[in-house]
Amino acid sequence: MKTIVLEEPERLTTVDREDPGGPVAGEALVAVRRVAVCGTDLHAFLGNQTFFTYPRVLGHELAVEVLETGPGVSNVAPGDVCAVEPYLDCGACVACRAGRPNCCASLRVLGVHVDGGLCERLRIPARKLHPSKTLGLDALALVEMLCVGAHAVGRAALEPGSRALVIGAGPIGLGVMAFAQLTGAGVIALDVDPARLEHCRRALGVELTVVAGEGADRRVEELTGGDRAEAVFDATGSPASMAAAFGHVGHGGRLVLVGHANAEISFSDPLFHAREMTLLASRNARPDEFTRAIAALEEGLIDPAGWITHRATFDDLVGAFPAFARREGGLVKAIVDLG
Repeated sequence: MKTIVLEEPERLTTVDREDPGGPVAGEALVAVRRVAVCGTDLHAFLGNQTFFTYPRVLGHELAVEVLETGPGVSNVAPGDVCAVEPYLDCGACVACRAGRPNCCASLRVLGVHVDGGLCERLRIPARKLHPSKTLGLDALALVEMLCVGAHAVGRAALEPGSRALVIGAGPIGLGVMAFAQLTGAGVIALDVDPARLEHCRRALGVELTVVAGEGADRRVEELTGGDRAEAVFDATGSPASMAAAFGHVGHGGRLVLVGHANAEISFSDPLFHAREMTLLASRNARPDEFTRAIAALEEGLIDPAGWITHRATFDDLVGAFPAFARREGGLVKAIVDLG
């Protein structure tokens, strides 16, 4: 079975691995049809991804076709095309018992902690498959990314008419913007790259944008009538940006850290207390958010075409990946077609 392995930073190889075999009870054997390249994959390739060991088969944003199901599986059948929930939870820890498997105490994520989807076939717990009768493979490959945005927006409990500042206009930030818009909130995008802000305007109709740097604080205040934002989402993974995000939160507001960094984050306690901020982390997504994201795509509330800027075939990926990692050509999201 053809498989692409990240042996070490900046070294991908194509190898022939043993076929995974037939599914056991509760599992499905799937053919991987599309893999969306995530920022996690790019950071792993460059050697600066947290929670990561080498060698590893990347790929957790997956669209798959069910080939065979094991005993006891009823939610999918051979021939179904599905998005994959790549979070392998234990089902028994305090988080899982509370209905929060996204932050399971012993969570393993496909393509990060265990081998992922850059291979021809996988065996996977069938409960992690989310089928759609109408969505294409490209859209299904983007579902996991969108769910991360949906979960972050849910953490902030946005209300119609509130103001949401999203810092970082990469794929995850775009997902946050899309689901923030669906709540009826007004969205402001902030990024260091004017081209990415232009992409926000084209792909999502986000008209209020701010270029990061000198004067950004003042511009956010102007756009919010001096109040700053009720909810701020930092999707950059930059410690400096995450620390600066506290300054954009209005009195009584919420800060959601969507990106993560292998670093300490500091903030002003007098500022934090004076505004009585709520600080929230957002990790992965819950199963119900996969259902919500698929429904939003099926109903045309979100158009996935605006995210996809680059493509590669399975055979071309090893050669194409370094350019993806350098984000050449205005990369937002690359899709790998496995056939």
